Parts: sequence; structure tokens; C-alpha cells
Amino acid sequence: MAAARRLISSAFSRSLLLNTFTARSLGRSSNAISRYSTAAALVEPITPPVQVNYSKLLINGQFVDAASGKTFPTLDPRTGELIAEVAEGDAEDINRAVSAARKAFDQGPWPRMTAYERSKILWRFADLVEQHNDEIAALETWDNGKPYEQAATAELPIFVRLFRYYAGWADKIHGLTVPADGPHHVQVLHEPIGVAGQIIPWNFPLLMFAWKVGPALACGNTIVLKTAEQTPLSALYVAKLLHEAGLPEGVLNVVSGFGPTAGA
Repeated sequence: MAAARRLISSAFSRSLLLNTFTARSLGRSSNAISRYSTAAALVEPITPPVQVNYSKLLINGQFVDAASGKTFPTLDPRTGELIAEVAEGDAEDINRAVSAARKAFDQGPWPRMTAYERSKILWRFADLVEQHNDEIAALETWDNGKPYEQAATAELPIFVRLFRYYAGWADKIHGLTVPADGPHHVQVLHEPIGVAGQIIPWNFPLLMFAWKVGPALACGNTIVLKTAEQTPLSALYVAKLLHEAGLPEGVLNVVSGFGPTAGA
């Protein structure tokens, strides 16, 4: 286990600091250890260049403590050390989030907003994520353990592209007029359905966020999203950016917690 942690630490450190390592000589053999080396024992874990600013539940547009006051640790997969204490939501918090989402759907502007206005908010959000690419990638790598290069150069650009794709669909969802026998008018109308409950896993937190949140928002629904307890941080970060882009309060609610108490 210790060797595995050192190997993960090496990969993380190299990917974040590719230009900071220099080759070292190993005696007469002159075998250089480059910045691409897998000699993990010579690489110390680094502190990622990002701060954890969002670790509470996001309910009705506000970051709040869990109703119980409980928290749980999210750990650095390189070392097993603490990254942050995260609010531990349970059934009461899910109920609060559902109430906020239902109120936002029944009384708020989101489902009544023109599809074009919804699309503009999603486009602004994609732009904000693109501007914060490196910071979000560092946070995702720190919490998840995947290579930084994968997060920064593959997954974040795909995330941005997905939200621009869904933003483009928002004002292209329409019904149909169907031919009918006799003096009848048959019309199919697509409408937002209400509150969507969503659960995302730990392995691709941001991409799963995009695949679930993007379509639901483009269609005018509201959301209660439960993150994986292993990787709660990146969803909270990007959810904050969504509100900065103009998402109304209560439309997206994010609850961190465990399956038996907050959802599978």
C-alpha cells in the first residue's frame, strides 16, 4: 500500500510540476532520473496550487452546514492525508434540497425563462469553467487521484464542450403537430418535468456532472445532485461557478454524503 501511494504521489507531482524537476546523477552509472521517472521514492508529495473553498452543502443557492452538523473527511489518495472536512448530508438535508428545488421549479424563473435565456447562462458557465481550467483540474486531481494532464487537457475541455452542446440544444427542443383523422388538432408539447434527482460516481466526477446536470438544466428542470463521498469537491466548485453565471437560487442543489443516509 505504501509503495502504491508513493507511485500515485509521483505521478501527481510530475504532472503538476513537469518543468520543475531536473535530472540527477546516480553515481558512476550516470543514470538520470528525469521529470518523467517512476522512481517515486525521490519525489516528495506537493501541495496542489488550489484552495478548498467549498466544502458545505449547496442548498437554495447557499453553502450551508449539514442539519446534523456532521462532517466527513475527503482524503488525498496519494498519502491518505486529509484534504478537507466536508458537510455530511443525510435524509433531512436531501429533503431541504428537494424543497428548495421544488420551490424553484414551481415559483422560480428557471422553467419560465425563455430557452434562449437558459442557453446564455449555460454558455456563460462554460466560459467560466474554461477560465478556471487549471484550478479545477488541480482540485479534481487532488481529490480523485487521476493524472493532472488527463484532467486539464482532456476531461475539462470535454466538460466545457458538453455544456456548450447542451446550451445549444436549449432553444431547439420543440413539439410536433401530428396529422389526425377527422376534425382534430393533435400537438405534442415538450415541457420541463420538475425536480431531477441525480447521483454521480467517483471515477469521473466532472464528466458525470456534465452528462446529468447539463441536459436537465437545458430542458428547464431543477436538480438535487448527490456527489460520491470519495470525490465531493469538484462538483461543489463548479456549482458555485454556475451560480456566478446567473443560475437562479434553488435550481441546482448539491448534497455530499453517504449512500445509506443520503442516497445510493
